[in-house]
Amino acid sequence: MIRPDLTLPIPDEITAAHFIGIGGSGMSGLAGMFLDAGIRVSGSDRADSAALRALAARGADVHVGHDAANLPDDVDTVVHTGAIWPENPEFLLAKERGLHVIHRSQALHWLIRGRRLVSVAGAHGKTTSTGMIVTAMKALGDDPTFVNGGVIAALGVSSGTGSDDLVVIEADESDGTFLLYDTAVALITNVDPDHLDHWGSGDAFYAGFARFADAATEAVVISSDDAGAQRVRAGLTHANVVTFGEAADADVRVHDIVADGPVSFSLTHDGVTVSGRLTVPGAHNAVNAAGAVAVLLTLGHGLDAAVRAVEDFGGTVRRFELHGTQRGVSVYDDYAHHPTEVAAALAAARTVVGDGRIIAVHQPHTYSRTQAMHREFAEVLESHADHTVVLDVYGAREDPVPGVTGALVSESFDDADKVHFVADWQEAADYTASVARDGDYVITLGCGNVYLIIPQVLEALAASAETAGPRG
Repeated sequence: MIRPDLTLPIPDEITAAHFIGIGGSGMSGLAGMFLDAGIRVSGSDRADSAALRALAARGADVHVGHDAANLPDDVDTVVHTGAIWPENPEFLLAKERGLHVIHRSQALHWLIRGRRLVSVAGAHGKTTSTGMIVTAMKALGDDPTFVNGGVIAALGVSSGTGSDDLVVIEADESDGTFLLYDTAVALITNVDPDHLDHWGSGDAFYAGFARFADAATEAVVISSDDAGAQRVRAGLTHANVVTFGEAADADVRVHDIVADGPVSFSLTHDGVTVSGRLTVPGAHNAVNAAGAVAVLLTLGHGLDAAVRAVEDFGGTVRRFELHGTQRGVSVYDDYAHHPTEVAAALAAARTVVGDGRIIAVHQPHTYSRTQAMHREFAEVLESHADHTVVLDVYGAREDPVPGVTGALVSESFDDADKVHFVADWQEAADYTASVARDGDYVITLGCGNVYLIIPQVLEALAASAETAGPRG
């Protein structure tokens, strides 16, 4: 893993950029925006993907596998993610040549410099909130440039180049890069200490959010309900802070939430109340909608128009996304990878599953988070799901830690009959199919590659006979 060095100079001009890890959702979208700007693009990734093929079709020079020979002679800037290793041959050659080598956040900063920026930050909900804002802006006639952490279902893309001066981005707090951007309007969905491998302590994490908020040139939109957000708010010096949430004193207050299916709600601002209804489930999405509307209000849109526009939001890929139904069992996927996110995802599923049960397929993400939070994950999964299948840890950028496996989560359950740890994916798919019955929801949970097990689960469901329920 390479931590971003935000002190490195960003070039004044970029004519040819090489992206190491170009196939990732964030990097492929950024590379596409560089192509939009008329910049020559090349790049590599460890595996072939639809994203690589799409960029190649647009004229990018892409390679499968990392090799020094992939680095063109005419490149002046190399863009990388934090997920690559210092020994990457393209990274080493770029350093040897004396090229500008910058983190993807610095490349985005260069691309959107001088424009009016809405930055969405928070431990949870920022991808959905960013998607809501972008979808609503387009419904209101705006044409923003945007970069989201997930594909916006209605648009079919995670990023795009617009004609307006407005830019909307999902800003990453995990490595502190959200402090790099020249933000006009900052939205903070919540502040739940995470990524302490970067920040070092909860106090440093809170302080980082406060710096991010106070640096916004126009407004700070922040949760009135989240304890961490309120801790940040208490220390802000910003002159224009707008709160949103269910609290009675919220500037944009959401109330009368009905979450048994697609969620409905009312929003009150300056004594005016407007009712709304979303196509996505979950009470937490009514709160996300309140934050998105609050941002739209700061940008000059009216309350009723903003609520109507947010209603157009159809979700984002990997957020409670239905992949198929077999034998009466619906199989969903969700990106949730923190206990709070898992609780929200499962609570949303509970509002629409009816008499069916919820079977969670949980892939722990990173060894450090699993080691620190396995008990919290177990508590949330045991209380919100009817049965849980735990896979092994997806290490992402981290090396394995001895003794840290998915079994840490399963062994932390109070009721061992409600959980089953299995490292082999085919065995996990077969077991899930044996547990599931007509009317149940199976939900894969994690921000790694857990969604890749879904075809195996659907095939196992189709091939298996229906059983009565979880095995003891």
